[in-house]
Amino acid sequence: MSIKTHKMMLGELSVDVVQKDIKNIHLSVHPPTGRVRISAPLRMNLDTIRVFAISRISWIKKQQSKLRSQQRETPRDYITRESHYYLGRRYLLNVVEENAPVNVILKHDKIQLHIRPDTPTEKRQTIMEEWYRRKLKEIVPEMIAEWEKKMRVKVVQFGIKKMRTRWGTCNIQAKRIWLNLELAKKPVHCLEYILIHEMVHLLERRHNERFMAYMNKFLPQWRAYKEELNRFPISHVEWNY
Repeated sequence: MSIKTHKMMLGELSVDVVQKDIKNIHLSVHPPTGRVRISAPLRMNLDTIRVFAISRISWIKKQQSKLRSQQRETPRDYITRESHYYLGRRYLLNVVEENAPVNVILKHDKIQLHIRPDTPTEKRQTIMEEWYRRKLKEIVPEMIAEWEKKMRVKVVQFGIKKMRTRWGTCNIQAKRIWLNLELAKKPVHCLEYILIHEMVHLLERRHNERFMAYMNKFLPQWRAYKEELNRFPISHVEWNY
């Protein structure tokens, strides 16, 4: 696919312009800083794109204001009584230092992190992230199997990884879906919404009216879930969908 990228300045407003093989122009404002991106057809000239961007400046500034005022998560130190989230529920972390294999155990309203003495913060974070990854890999296959039947599509492979700019991605040719590791912290229905979103791309590549119709058919309340997901505190690392 042929792609052209440009940086457009509208006064002090910087706009990333990506021209590719699409039919319509799309405008998006990305958290956490309010980065502005326009996707436009290859045939569209830059003057036309500029006029479109100028016509939407008020909307852009409104969205940027919302994002910049949104609550942020503070960096975690992975110490006892620190709050952590799993599937939308808040748990208190209980750190157990012992000369035994590392382990993470979900117990009532606590997450028990079993580590060796003097384990540094970075290693504690890695252990927790691997636990989140394992939990998602336990949950997601059943979801995929359910929605494959309903949607009559086939997911050949899925994976979990840390992503800086998306909640999920879909490689349509390989029929492979990647989900953001952060989704382990969100409610199950938010995780399911992102999964369905990516699976719909196996039926429709673009975010067009046909795509929206599929979303409305399979998950009529998807807009509410999207809004809910966006209301959660943003991680101190940049996450976005």
